[in-house]
Amino acid sequence: MLFKPLCGAAAIILLLNTSVKAQDKTLTLNEAITLGLQNSKTLKLSQSRIDRAVSEYNQAKDRALPTGSASFMYSRAQIPANRLDLGPEQSFSLPKSANANLGIVSAEEVLYGGGRYRYAKQTTDLLVQVARLDADKDKDQIAINVANAYYNLYKVLQSKKVVEQNLKAIDQQIHQSQRFFEQGLVTRNDVLRFQLQRSNVELNGIDLESNRKVINYDLIVLLGLPESTQINIDQVDEAERPIAPLSTYIDSALMTRQEVRQQDLRTKVAETNIKNIQAERLPTIAATTGLYYVNASANPFPNSGKYITPITFGVSAGWNFGTLWTNKNRVAEARIEREETIINKGVITDNIRTEVNQNYQSYVTALNKIKLLQTAIAQATENNRLQASRYANATATATERADAETLLYQAQTNLELARADAGLAYYNLLKATGKLTATTTTTK
Repeated sequence: MLFKPLCGAAAIILLLNTSVKAQDKTLTLNEAITLGLQNSKTLKLSQSRIDRAVSEYNQAKDRALPTGSASFMYSRAQIPANRLDLGPEQSFSLPKSANANLGIVSAEEVLYGGGRYRYAKQTTDLLVQVARLDADKDKDQIAINVANAYYNLYKVLQSKKVVEQNLKAIDQQIHQSQRFFEQGLVTRNDVLRFQLQRSNVELNGIDLESNRKVINYDLIVLLGLPESTQINIDQVDEAERPIAPLSTYIDSALMTRQEVRQQDLRTKVAETNIKNIQAERLPTIAATTGLYYVNASANPFPNSGKYITPITFGVSAGWNFGTLWTNKNRVAEARIEREETIINKGVITDNIRTEVNQNYQSYVTALNKIKLLQTAIAQATENNRLQASRYANATATATERADAETLLYQAQTNLELARADAGLAYYNLLKATGKLTATTTTTK
């Protein structure tokens, strides 16, 4: 009788376990960055800015095309006083009413405008390039945000593994100390000392789990994954990365960074703006053509002998010579703007040099820490082994034994944190040189 309900319960448990497993997702850093770039709302906004800049460029091209217009007007005049008397034999009468239909079709093509339209196209084309570089900057920022969250999660997960390993080791020590207590070899305080150590490690584990949940949520938001997703990281890439001299990274950054390239483009925009203002001083020449339809009858549609259709061709010239003196200060302002872009490039260059140096030194420091911590772990491991042997032979106290275990636990934790810091420092160095996205999206 109970077989079917139990089978149903087992099926539900199996489904729940399957659901939980389906929510787990193991990602490499490159996979995480790719997901972040694909699902970023910031990048979608950047693409919208690019589309708008391209639209403005197309509008600038459209302004160089011929213009045309068409109009039609009908009017009717009532003339109550329709007789004019100008003297003997010089009087005439107008009709009591009159109709007029006037249609006009005209077109104009600018033959010479001083380069205004060409400069407008150049400016908008440069602004399109600036918008594209803005999108590249956003990509690098998103990539480093993902890398930060990824390595923070790695730190927590590795620390949790160390906690689990140490809890197992402490449990063995508790079991051993209880056996020694029963044999009268140690006091009750020795057992409590190991139990207190275990409680402290457990508290650390609780804090780590809380941090893991926060970082995991932040990361799935960055990646655009469902809220129930639990991200797992088996191991980060610990391959030895050759490090070049600092000057190599600085030279690469000055050639690659979007900010430097943007500033060069803004200088070109400022130079084009000067040319455009100067072009406003020049006259314009345009070719014009027009077709007129004139009909004095009440019927607006053409009837033979009731309308005329003159066609005109011509060339028009215009010159607002007042700009010769009114544009003088505008040109001066535009030249100041160009100088500001050049000065600003120097400021940006100095900031990039400083940023690259800071990230380079952080990476070198992280690598040195790893080497020292590896030595520290070897020392802590040997110290822990000696204290374990001494405690087993009743020549060391429980405090000495617990301290040795704590030192090893701390060294193991510090090494995992240092490895994560080194990895993150490396990616920060890539970002500082402007090659983060290119490297992470091409690495297999």
